[in-house]
Amino acid sequence: MAKVAFIGLGVMGYPMAGHLKTRGEHEVTVYNRTIAKAQAWAQEFKGSFAATPAEAAQGQDYVFCCVGNDDDLREVTLGKNGAFHTMNKDAVFIDNTTASAEVARELDKEARKRGFHFIDAPVSGGQAGAVNGVLTVMCGADEAAFDKAKPVISAYARSVGLMGAVGNGQLAKMMNQICIAGIVQGLAEAIHFGKCAGLDIQTVIDVLSKGAAGSWQMENRTPTMIQGEYEFGFAADWMRKDLKICLEEADRNGATLALTALVDQYYKDVQKLGGGRWDTSSLLARLEK
Repeated sequence: MAKVAFIGLGVMGYPMAGHLKTRGEHEVTVYNRTIAKAQAWAQEFKGSFAATPAEAAQGQDYVFCCVGNDDDLREVTLGKNGAFHTMNKDAVFIDNTTASAEVARELDKEARKRGFHFIDAPVSGGQAGAVNGVLTVMCGADEAAFDKAKPVISAYARSVGLMGAVGNGQLAKMMNQICIAGIVQGLAEAIHFGKCAGLDIQTVIDVLSKGAAGSWQMENRTPTMIQGEYEFGFAADWMRKDLKICLEEADRNGATLALTALVDQYYKDVQKLGGGRWDTSSLLARLEK
């Protein structure tokens, strides 16, 4: 059993912290900007909560974080009451935020100065994956830090992989989001096409899902897409945030992301329809507006 802190109790962080307590059987202290949520978590999982990230991190072996973006991450690590100010020597900070590779490298450099380890560890699997403890975790770290943290991370994951040096976890997550953007757009267009052609969409999908066109998105999102329901999982607003990171990184490394840039604009159309909080499969709503 280790001493663990978790910073950020959103739709992902709340259950992830819970798995660290129940599956991992660790001693867990949480911090959340809205203190009531931290109190609720502590009551539900019989853990502890702290008033600031610095207080949460003090004396811990591992500190996890899952917040919104680069700026949020800097605030909870390097801000006035940031966790980096109280981290133990040789402790490990594991960042599950989907952020830029640039901020990961920045925080790693700062962590090294202060004598502890930093791992960028973005996740894939969405809210359902977090709730069920079956996330895929893509880590950027020194091998020794990764080996130390992997058994703890595994409390909320079914797959934990080392992608290379710090920053590579975020780059791998960018690849993940690039793939999803293209797949969901293709699925939305296929369903739209089938409806226009007068096909029984579910019957066709039942067949297609067993062939080369099959995907996680087809299996898990088609039933709700057919019904015009988009309240399941990762929001369009969040996807645009992630795709912005991908496109900015592509500008730096010279990659061509023509499809990604196009789908990003399609999600902008979804936002204009009032669907910023709809899930990523809402690309179909844009076609059917």
